[in-house]
Order: sequence, then C-alpha cells, then structure tokens
Amino acid sequence: MGGVSTTEEAEDASHIPHVPRIPRVPHVPKQDRSRATRQRLLAAAVACLAEHGWAGSTVSVVAERAGVSRGAAQHHFRTREDLFTAAVEYVAEERSTALRALFPQGAADRRAVVAALVDLYTGPLFRAALHLWVAASNEDQLRPRVTELEARVGRETHRIAVELLAADESRPGVRETVQGLLDMSRGLGLANLLTDDGGRRERVVAQWSVLLDEALG
Repeated sequence: MGGVSTTEEAEDASHIPHVPRIPRVPHVPKQDRSRATRQRLLAAAVACLAEHGWAGSTVSVVAERAGVSRGAAQHHFRTREDLFTAAVEYVAEERSTALRALFPQGAADRRAVVAALVDLYTGPLFRAALHLWVAASNEDQLRPRVTELEARVGRETHRIAVELLAADESRPGVRETVQGLLDMSRGLGLANLLTDDGGRRERVVAQWSVLLDEALG
C-alpha cells in the first residue's frame, strides 16, 4: 500500500541519536531549607559578633553575610537579641558536641582534656561571647538573657569537664578544682585576645595537668 515496512522503520529508528533523560532535581523539603537558613544565620551572627562587636553587628549585616534577605532573617529571629543569644548558644552546643567527639570513650588522658578545654576559650566563639557579655553589661534588655545563657553553657561545660577528667565531685575540693580549671581557661582566653602566647599556654596546660592528677587522684 506504499507504506514503510517494519524493517525500514527499525533501520530509521537506529539512526535517531539517544537523548539522555534529564535527571529530576531532588526536592528539598521546606523544613530542611528553613533549618539550613537558620544555621547560616547563626554562623554568620557569631562571625559578625567576633569581627565587628555588638555595635557593628546588625540584623542586616548578618543577613547579608548569610546570603539571605533581612525579611528572611527576621522570620527566624524576631529581634536582634533573639538572633545573637541563639547564635552563641548554638555554637556553644556545637563545640560541646565536638569536644565529646574528641573523646568518644569518655574519660581520657588529662593533659589532652585540659588542652581541649583551654581551646574552647581561644577561638571565635569565645570572642563572640565576650562581645555579647560586654553588651549585656550595658543593656538592660539583653542582660537577663545573656546571664541565663552563660549559666546554661557554664553548667554543661563543667559537666563535660567532670566526665572527661573522671573527677569524683563527692570528694571535698574536687568540684572547686574543676571550676578553677575552667576559670583559668577563660583567663587564658582573655589573654589570647590581645596576643597569641601559645608557648606560655602550653606550659600552663602541662602544669595544670600535673596539679589535676595530684588533686583528683
């Protein structure tokens, strides 16, 4: 009937170039996108606070650094105080998790634990927290929130230190000894803001490790 045979159709089809199927772009749930945006804002807030201090860290500056709009930032954090207290708490929790990850078996070599605890107070988180404390000392609206935050972070850090040092706080003086270690670490962190005196810090860590071995048994 003048049509094209099946054989001819097959031959023609064999000359048609293969067109690859376009992969489907995976759908990212709205909740995951929202969580990712929140985490970018928190990280940007800590970085801004550490670099620019309280006066130079506005919601707009943080939003720009995080790559989101000011409106998106305010959707997650209603006020500036909400943003920065949440940021410091978030990163403190991340650091606590990282500290535990360094010693997955729990109690470890005390010198390594002391060095890790001192390191908590010598990075951007401590610098950011310090700016927040200074601001809170002058702003009534911020002070109660930062005081509560510092108490929570302090309790958690103390608890981790006791666990990793295998300290028995039922013994007289042990709790104060652990707290003295954390206070000393904070002091080294303050000194590090002006000069990086790593050599002196290492010597102090070594001596405190000896003292802890004697005090904790």
